[in-house]
Amino acid sequence: MLRLPSRLSLVLLLALASLAAAHAAVPIPQPPAVNGRAYILIDYASGRVLAADHADDREEPASLTKLMTSYLVFQALKDGRLKLNEPVTISEHAWRSEGSRSFLQVGTQIPAEVLLKGMIVQSGNDASIALAERVGGTEAGFAQMMNDFARRLGMTATHFVNSDGLPDPNHYTTARDMATLARALVRDFPQYYPWYSIREYTWNNIKQQNRNGLLMSDPTVDGMKTGHTDSAGFCLVASAVRNNGMRLISVVMGSNSMKAREAASSALLAYGYTYYETVKVRDHGIALAEPRVYLSATPTVPLGLPQDLWVTVGHGDAPGLKVMTTIPSPLRAPIAAGAHVGDLTLTGANGEAIAKVPLVALKAAPTGGLWRRMIDSISLWFK
Repeated sequence: MLRLPSRLSLVLLLALASLAAAHAAVPIPQPPAVNGRAYILIDYASGRVLAADHADDREEPASLTKLMTSYLVFQALKDGRLKLNEPVTISEHAWRSEGSRSFLQVGTQIPAEVLLKGMIVQSGNDASIALAERVGGTEAGFAQMMNDFARRLGMTATHFVNSDGLPDPNHYTTARDMATLARALVRDFPQYYPWYSIREYTWNNIKQQNRNGLLMSDPTVDGMKTGHTDSAGFCLVASAVRNNGMRLISVVMGSNSMKAREAASSALLAYGYTYYETVKVRDHGIALAEPRVYLSATPTVPLGLPQDLWVTVGHGDAPGLKVMTTIPSPLRAPIAAGAHVGDLTLTGANGEAIAKVPLVALKAAPTGGLWRRMIDSISLWFK
C-alpha cells in the first residue's frame, strides 16, 4: 500500500528543497556583446579566463604600452638602479614627443616620481621617453628590455619598439598579453599599483585628469590604463575589487569612443562578478600528505603547495570541488626541499578537471645511513 508523507514531512521536504535551490549553482550565460575589436576578462588570483573574444588577435596597444614602461621602471626602483627622488634630465627627443604630454621642458631635471605619475596619470609621452632613456640608456635600448621582460612574463604575441605607444608596424600586442602584464603589475609591485588610481595630477601648474573614467564612476575600480590612437581605437585595461576581495582584470581594445570602452569594461566586470566567485582551496606551505620515503634518514616527507591555490568557479559551485593527490610510489631519497614530487588535481562536481598544480617537498629527505639503506633496499625488493 502506498504511504503518503505526513504534512510535517511535506513541510520539511519543501524546506530542504528551497534550501538546496538557494545554494544551487547559478547557470552561466554567454558573455555580453561589447563594443571593441578584442577583449578578455580574467580573475587576478586564479588567472582563469572568464570571457574572451579575439583575445589573441594582433592589436595596437597605443598608450597601454606604458604599462610595460612602468613595469620596467618599477623594476629599476626595486633593483636600486633608480631612486624616486632622482632628477632625470629631459632630452630633446623626449621634449619633441608627439601626442599626450606632461609639458616638460628640454634640459630640465625632473624627479623620477614626478615623471612616473605624469606617465601613469596624464599618459605623458615625454615623461615615458625620459624614463626610458634613464633606465635603458636610449629609447631603443629600453625597447629591447621591454621585449625581454615581455618574454619572461609570458607575453608570447607582443613586440615593442617604443616606450610610449605611438603607432609602428612592429609595435603590437594582444588583449591576452595585456591581461598577463596587468596581472604581473599588481602581483609584483603592490607598493606602486595605487598610483594607477590617482584621478588627477598637477605639474608645472597644469592640472590633468586621469583618462580612465571608471575611476570616477565606479568606486570598486582602482586602475589601470587607457590608450588611444586613430588606428588602435579606444583601449582600456581596468581592474576592480569586489565580493570580499575578488579582483578582476578586463582588457578592451579597439572600441570606437571613450564611453564605449568604459561601458564595455563595466559590462565585462559586472558579468564576472555576477556569475563567478574565487575561493582559496589550499594554503601554501602546509603539509597535505606525508608519504613514506625509502633509503631516507627520515621515514616520511611532508608535501604541500609552493603557492596558495585559488580557483574561480561559478557561483554556488565551490561546495562541489574535490581534491585528489597523486604521489608516485615508492619514493626514494634523496629528495631536495622544493622538489616536485606529486600533483594535486582539483575537479568540479561533474568530474571535470579545474586545476592541476605540483606538490613539492616542504622539507628535504636526505639519504639515510648504511643500516637504513640496507633495510629499505630489502623492502623495495618486494615492491
